[in-house]
Amino acid sequence: MDFASIRIITDDIERLTRFYELVTATPATRPAPVFAEFRTATATLAIASTATTAMLGEHAPQPGHNNSVIIESLVADVDNEFARLQAALEAIVLEPTTMPWGNRSAMFRDPDGNLVNLFTRPAAPRTTNPDR
Repeated sequence: MDFASIRIITDDIERLTRFYELVTATPATRPAPVFAEFRTATATLAIASTATTAMLGEHAPQPGHNNSVIIESLVADVDNEFARLQAALEAIVLEPTTMPWGNRSAMFRDPDGNLVNLFTRPAAPRTTNPDR
């Protein structure tokens, strides 16, 4: 089994796609007007209109009701990314902070209220050569 993607269902695909184009600094792939995606070497984030899940009826996902998932992206420098995005963010949850386990994280909400975490892993400790 290959993990394919995480899909966010939204009432406003254009707004959410523009937001993630800003965050990722990458244009979305748009195979259909009701669907957009951002593919990387390690994961895919898909954004889809409620029309893509209408056939599920009462079991369809409800946009804007996510309270249990964090969309996470590893970045080279979380402080630089946060500075680049800060003016466009409406809901900052955590400014760049070093977590107890060493990651440096910044968290904010996308326009639908989904929690987004940009993080940088700690640098590997430098080792010294005792023979030098």
